[in-house]
Amino acid sequence: MKKDSKIYVAGHRGMVGSALVRCLQNKGYNNIITRTSAQLDLRNQAAVADFFAEQRPEYVLLAAAKVGGIWANNIYRADFLYDNLLIEANIIHSAYQNQVKKLLFLGSSCIYPKLAPQPLKEEYLLSGYLEATNEPYAIAKIAGIKLCEAYRSQYGCNFISAMPTNLYGPNDNYDLNGSHVLPALIRKFHEAKLINEPFVEVWGTGSPRREFLHADDLADACVFLLESYNQELFVNIGTGQDVTIRELAELVKETVGFEGELVWNTDKPDGTPRKLMDVSRLHELGWQHRIDLKAGIADTYQDFLANQEVYV
Repeated sequence: MKKDSKIYVAGHRGMVGSALVRCLQNKGYNNIITRTSAQLDLRNQAAVADFFAEQRPEYVLLAAAKVGGIWANNIYRADFLYDNLLIEANIIHSAYQNQVKKLLFLGSSCIYPKLAPQPLKEEYLLSGYLEATNEPYAIAKIAGIKLCEAYRSQYGCNFISAMPTNLYGPNDNYDLNGSHVLPALIRKFHEAKLINEPFVEVWGTGSPRREFLHADDLADACVFLLESYNQELFVNIGTGQDVTIRELAELVKETVGFEGELVWNTDKPDGTPRKLMDVSRLHELGWQHRIDLKAGIADTYQDFLANQEVYV
């Protein structure tokens, strides 16, 4: 991949997409194409087709998606399935039609069955029932994986997929109804600290275990795969390490400096008991994460403080 290769980053304003743009720029890639959702509705097949025909990108990083936490996934089930199916289908098909040299599709660890053996190996896909609360999103992401495999099989396209674990970092979503657990905790503890609340309520029991990867590490792994990986089987991206939600909450509480109590609302759902990625394939390829969770949360909180008028 040449430094002046034309690279389209779909979803560049999100946490993952913005990290991808930063990473590409830091590595010397200087011909990056982006479009906001106002400029290009990725759900519109004709608009996407026109964009690809006009711009002719050589490489595509497909990070655009409708995303959210457990509440949003469960409430907006039709939106999560419909929007994500359209986005990925339109981009992948247009990439094929316009002879894109390589496309990387980003999925999610929620593609794996709820009770799959831990850690999650790539071959566990479709081996059992999905977690009900985010099933529509998971099905859309599985469809994206299968689209890449099908276009590779039928047309010889070099389309690859990567499945990141739970992500956090700059430019995250801090909406308390729509966000994932880590950014939601940052905002909750920060706001409770400002008004001296005696406690913060956290959903569930605190017992589920989750793995967290900084968005900058994910971006580095994606560019690594774009440069060097050309196989059909998708690749897990993670740290291979996890913590309980209770441990995570205590770590965020300490980072923010909130001195009140934690109250666990056990009437709220826990979700999947554990989601730890097996990242042995990625390690064997030669990539490992660099950002420690404690340091990553500290950096993310500083970013939140600097941008809360935008994030909140």
